[in-house]
Amino acid sequence: MNGIRSGMSIAGMKIGGGRRRFLFLLPVMIFLPYLLSVLELHQFSTTIDQQKKHGTKSDHLILGPAAGQGLQNRLQCQGTKSLNTTRHVASHSSKSGENVAFVTVFTIYNSSRENHENNKFSDIVTIGNSSYTKLERSMAILHSFIKFIQVTMPLSNVIILTDPASDLRVDREKVTVYPIQGEYSRDKLMLQRIRSYIAFLTARLEEYPTLAPDQRSHYIFTDSDIAVVDDLGQMFDEYSSFHLALTFRNNKDQPLNSGFIAVRGTTEGLRRAKEFLTEVLKAYTERYMKASRMLGDQLALAWVVRSNPSFDSRRFSKPVAFMEELNGASVLFLPCALYNWTPPEGAGQFHGMPLDVKVVHFKGSRKRLMLEAWNFFNASSNMDDMLCLILGSGRTKYDF
Repeated sequence: MNGIRSGMSIAGMKIGGGRRRFLFLLPVMIFLPYLLSVLELHQFSTTIDQQKKHGTKSDHLILGPAAGQGLQNRLQCQGTKSLNTTRHVASHSSKSGENVAFVTVFTIYNSSRENHENNKFSDIVTIGNSSYTKLERSMAILHSFIKFIQVTMPLSNVIILTDPASDLRVDREKVTVYPIQGEYSRDKLMLQRIRSYIAFLTARLEEYPTLAPDQRSHYIFTDSDIAVVDDLGQMFDEYSSFHLALTFRNNKDQPLNSGFIAVRGTTEGLRRAKEFLTEVLKAYTERYMKASRMLGDQLALAWVVRSNPSFDSRRFSKPVAFMEELNGASVLFLPCALYNWTPPEGAGQFHGMPLDVKVVHFKGSRKRLMLEAWNFFNASSNMDDMLCLILGSGRTKYDF
């Protein structure tokens, strides 16, 4: 019996010990899947952080449905094929742009050039069959800007206002590099842009009496990350009485975009534009220096326009061109939807692209898309199909 009891006691001890081990392991078994999920999430997060750290981005566009399908007066697309025709690409025999010059501010920083020489194989981005460093990408965007103009307005000149210290060279026909002294640091570049515009207009006014009529031009001041996709010379004929033109959008705080300013190339147009921009510069320096790196110029533009007692800001709510007399200047307001259209980021552009869009502005993170668009057009020679590519580009990490 003792033996039996001993055996039973030993067995009971074994059973009890097993139960205790089971009870001890039970919480681990229950939470193990959650622990594995946390570990997997941590590994995924680490991978994403490493991608961000190393600047990993998509190397191609991700196309989605083009917005605006079925809407009247909107570009209709099937993939990258346009289903309706717009009025793009001037014939090389046309007089398009004969008396229109494009003016932009562009500079190369010494640090960019040094980094290019020291790190030629770092931070490389490949687009199509070409690979670019940061400096090369900036120059490629500038060249795309010029090439789009030379396709749509082949007789137009391009004038690049730059820092004399930047040693900028652009060896292309009908392109002039025009050095203007100033402060071109990244923090002050938007402020310097207005100063450079004023200096350029001052020089044009001084030389105007000495120029023959065929040497005089209208001027369109733009950012260098735009694509001119239709003839803008018609604007000066269609709206024959304005001194300068601005582009607007339905935005309460920033209704005016400074990336497109047109100036009529007459003595009065040049003078009025210079006076207007001088007021903008004054507002900029007195009110918006805290936003000098970005947005200060647009805030100053809006302030100068809205400070006129007779101006009705409600006119910005509808994308229809209108004229206004401001401090003696006849100012034409053109809708951004046509003259400064910006590709969407994500699903924000529900209404698509207007059929008669004239300027596409690749602001901010869209600059790589500008190079993609030029490469596509260069291969297809079809502007409308290229616009379908832009419209369907979706929210791709194509930024630099």
